[in-house]
Amino acid sequence: MLKDHAKIIHAIAASEEIIGRKKLQKMVYIAKKMTFPFQERFQFHFYGPYSEELTLRVEELCNMGFLDEWKEKKGGYYQYRYTLTDNGKEFLSLNPVSMPNIQEIMSDMNNQNARFLELVSTILYFDNLPKEEVIEKVFTLKSKQRYTEEEIDQAYQYIANLKEKAVKTDC
Repeated sequence: MLKDHAKIIHAIAASEEIIGRKKLQKMVYIAKKMTFPFQERFQFHFYGPYSEELTLRVEELCNMGFLDEWKEKKGGYYQYRYTLTDNGKEFLSLNPVSMPNIQEIMSDMNNQNARFLELVSTILYFDNLPKEEVIEKVFTLKSKQRYTEEEIDQAYQYIANLKEKAVKTDC
């Protein structure tokens, strides 16, 4: 059970700090789709793939003192920041996780905005469909986001780049 917690701690440690619950969800989902061994199940939700299990694990990690969660008011909403605590670092040193190259991939994703990661994760959620159907789903399910065809092309290119980095980890 704690192995799955350690994987999440490792991913957050690799990112140094993740700002936003939605962003954390998307980053873990995308990493999972890049074959990193996350066990959380995801379902399609308002903002794309979402995992109740991930939400609960992060909450448990905060309660155990392994993660710090800061809540700050940003305009009309609250934004959450996640970082590893010293206890979390110690836990990770006692429960090492082998996820080669996750730091490069998590850092890369952490440099993207949550809106773009929402698009990338949505495309990956429907990756069993032909590209034309995926694009149609994005325009239908994500109409409020007003993604452009150029952004969708950028997301597909980004996915290809991440997959290339992930393949390097398997060597």
